[in-house]
Amino acid sequence: MNNRANALAKRLEEGARALASFAESLTDAQWKTRVPKDGRKIGVTVHHVASVYPIEIQLAQTIAGGKPVTGVTGEDIDKMNAGHAKENDAVTKAAALDALRRNSAAAAAAIRALSDDELDRATLVSLYSDAPVTCQFLLEDHAVRHSYHHLAKILGALKR
Repeated sequence: MNNRANALAKRLEEGARALASFAESLTDAQWKTRVPKDGRKIGVTVHHVASVYPIEIQLAQTIAGGKPVTGVTGEDIDKMNAGHAKENDAVTKAAALDALRRNSAAAAAAIRALSDDELDRATLVSLYSDAPVTCQFLLEDHAVRHSYHHLAKILGALKR
């Protein structure tokens, strides 16, 4: 097993577990609390993290394969997130947590399958103004960091 890839996968799993564990403890009212400045309900945010793992992994695998990532901008992500929020406004805790567990496990498995050469490969990525970034950087900035980022915002929304 690749030690670097395994370490990345473990960090992703730890973040997903922390988010899931905290989300499980929420009351129905807390689940429906809106995150300041973001506007999404906490439950929608938990489901959002789960729902984008496959996309984040696909982007990383594109880089790992030596292909540029094109046509993905911050504006595209904002639109995708807004659409997700609208479509999943009433997501249940059970559905969000199930998706979080399944998709984080699949993401971790995909990360573990990457070699050091693939993690080190850099290609042009439109999300970063066509800067060449490595697969590992994209993973750390998105899939690995995502649950930690949103858990911090959720804790802030609940003043914890």
